[in-house]
Amino acid sequence: MKSSSGISRRDLLKYMGLTAAVPPLLRASQHGPRQVKFVDVAAAAGIHFRHDNAASPEKYLIETMGSGCGWIDYDQNGLLDLYLVNGAATRLYTPPHPLHSALYRNNGDGTFTDVTEKAGVGAEGLFGMGVAVGDYDNDGFPDLLVLGYGRCILYHNNGNGTFTDVTAHAGVKNSGRWASSAAWFDYDNDGHLDLVIANYVDWSPNRNFWCGDHGPGMRSYCHPDDYNGEPPTLFHNNGDGTFTDVSQKSGVGLKPGNGLGVVTFDYDNDGWQDIFIANDSMANFLFHNNRDGTFREVAYFAGVAVSADGLPEAGMGTDAADTTGNGRMDLIVTHLDSQLARFYRNRGDGTFDDDTMQSQLGYATFHMSGFGTRFMDYDNDGWPDIFMANGHVLDNIQRYNSSVHYAEPKLMFRNLGNGTFQNVSNALGADFLLPRVSRGAAIADFDNDGDLDVLVNNNGEAPQLLRNDGGNANHWLEIFLIGTKSNRDAIGARVKAVAGNLILYDQKKGGMSYQSAQDPRLHFGLGGRRIIDSLQIDWPSGATTKLEAIPADQIISVKEGIGLVQRPFPRVRPGI
Repeated sequence: MKSSSGISRRDLLKYMGLTAAVPPLLRASQHGPRQVKFVDVAAAAGIHFRHDNAASPEKYLIETMGSGCGWIDYDQNGLLDLYLVNGAATRLYTPPHPLHSALYRNNGDGTFTDVTEKAGVGAEGLFGMGVAVGDYDNDGFPDLLVLGYGRCILYHNNGNGTFTDVTAHAGVKNSGRWASSAAWFDYDNDGHLDLVIANYVDWSPNRNFWCGDHGPGMRSYCHPDDYNGEPPTLFHNNGDGTFTDVSQKSGVGLKPGNGLGVVTFDYDNDGWQDIFIANDSMANFLFHNNRDGTFREVAYFAGVAVSADGLPEAGMGTDAADTTGNGRMDLIVTHLDSQLARFYRNRGDGTFDDDTMQSQLGYATFHMSGFGTRFMDYDNDGWPDIFMANGHVLDNIQRYNSSVHYAEPKLMFRNLGNGTFQNVSNALGADFLLPRVSRGAAIADFDNDGDLDVLVNNNGEAPQLLRNDGGNANHWLEIFLIGTKSNRDAIGARVKAVAGNLILYDQKKGGMSYQSAQDPRLHFGLGGRRIIDSLQIDWPSGATTKLEAIPADQIISVKEGIGLVQRPFPRVRPGI
């Protein structure tokens, strides 16, 4: 007997713990699980932002889909600052105070200061969705793209603590489309960051249908199938501060999708970044880079278009990582409840297997609706774990399904090193388990202490800054890459780290998660190993950098063509 999601009774019993135990661990760490807790320090840190989703009785679809967030070291002092995306007034909703997104400066003592007005990045009047960070002009200061309904805003970093809106000059407004997530990446390896945008559906206030039942309190947000999808947008960086829309010419914009999450990565290790887009209730896109400025959509051939039972699902968040140390990047895609978060394992021949049930991710995600998701080694044992931020899209879901909730806890799956993951969410502290309507999730080591923290923007609620306490009991290394011939952000670089019997692979990716921007540094957990014997960086330009005998527990900077360079990353010693 199988459920509607294709889960057999045997599998359900297995993942409820009613059959044989998990196989013995084959972990690379020299230590057992570390005691890690995530503590929400947002309020104590001075982050007083609250997302306003402009909720109305008319159930505008834009109300439930947004609240991205991101990390950006805008002043380049080695401390990551944070950005939170907000909604805006609508024809049905007038907020009590003018709404804007917010930039908070990291003070280096565990607190943050709101510098939105001074920096000029409030995105007033934009019903915001996501954020993407990238140094598109290679001047050493990261720039800020805010995505939203009907348009986007590109803020150029002036290098003096302020930004200038250059959207019109750059030509990246994406006018008339509902942009969700974006990725900065260099698809033609010319040293300049290009931009791909995952666009959602063609909803508008004039086409806001009645969905759900007609009884009191039963109206619901509409399903994306009630609207037409929008194709992704691809902008080519001309190298002079402007961009050209090459969506049609490249093949990326040839067919519509219900795009929500995007990650760019090199899934076939040919040195060129490919594009994966999670589509809501239709087949996902995987655009293979043809290395001539064009892409070929291969998701069905590669096995990542739909689930193992052939059904398209409500794709939201996504990320890629090598989870087994074989040098191949696997995929995670989050979905609505009853559809399961999908884990696609890279076979190394251009195809993937849906290993959701084999990896033991299935049961724990059955009643959850996942949005932001990242591979992150939260305990620094050398294996990438999986984080998921959850929350349903229907604020009245319990009227339809009493076993599903609107606000949901976070999930963490610990990588056991043998192809399976263990749900350890209940061990990570009370703050981690607080039910929230979560959307965007951005991972970073904001206090530069060697373990990864989690920023989550919650729809219609205050954000959470979940500080990792205890993850740095194991050893670690973080790498800040600086391209010269390659794009300055080094997006597309591939890294191999060897520490004793531990071999780790990672890539500098674009996009990731859902509507959010991530720590620009690569993070490697090392378990009990104190030395990285060798480090190899293959840059997008084709150049290679090799380093040896690097002590653990530090943040290093590596510049293309030079090697190690000095760059400060002050350790935050919070009083909170």
